[in-house]
Amino acid sequence: MATFVHDGKYVDHTPASAVSAGQVVVQADLVGVAVRDIPANTLGALATEGVFSFPKATGASTAIAVGATVYWASGTSTATATATGNKLIGKVVKAAADSDATVLVKLFQ
Repeated sequence: MATFVHDGKYVDHTPASAVSAGQVVVQADLVGVAVRDIPANTLGALATEGVFSFPKATGASTAIAVGATVYWASGTSTATATATGNKLIGKVVKAAADSDATVLVKLFQ
């Protein structure tokens, strides 16, 4: 039997090294965004829901349509529509053109 703990919009996180507000944190398949600075070895919180502006690559063939599923590419620290080797972050809520350096994503885990 499961017991309700909290709504899950935020999850606890105690980083080994300092995390800056806005930093994307990947823990296995759980991806969250630090909403405040979290000092090393201090309990903080990561958002796992909400709409966030993520960086994305620019240039030819980098547009991402509204409703597209997007992933976090840790190697480039960008949101991408490419699933292979990347971690699921959510759905695009506003289309991003090739020239856009950011994309709006509704997080879901």
